[in-house]
Amino acid sequence: MAGFDFSEFAKKLEASLSFTTVYMFKFIFKSEHRTIALVENIFGDEAEIHTKESSGGKYIAITVKQVVMSVDEIISIYKKADEIGGVMSL
Repeated sequence: MAGFDFSEFAKKLEASLSFTTVYMFKFIFKSEHRTIALVENIFGDEAEIHTKESSGGKYIAITVKQVVMSVDEIISIYKKADEIGGVMSL
């Protein structure tokens, strides 16, 4: 998400959400065990995590539902995911 305008995204989140809320995150990346573990470790034990492999098995999509307390928490999670090489946030 290099070059992504988090401040504009934060404004849109503030306008559309009320906190505390359940927020859904989605990430896509090459299906590698290390990357899956790194992405899953961003989230707490209470997060609801679903994975789906592409038909060829080369890529994986992870959808996570997690209770968040603020826009800053959402932004922080996206920034942590961005530090993991090859992870695309949707």
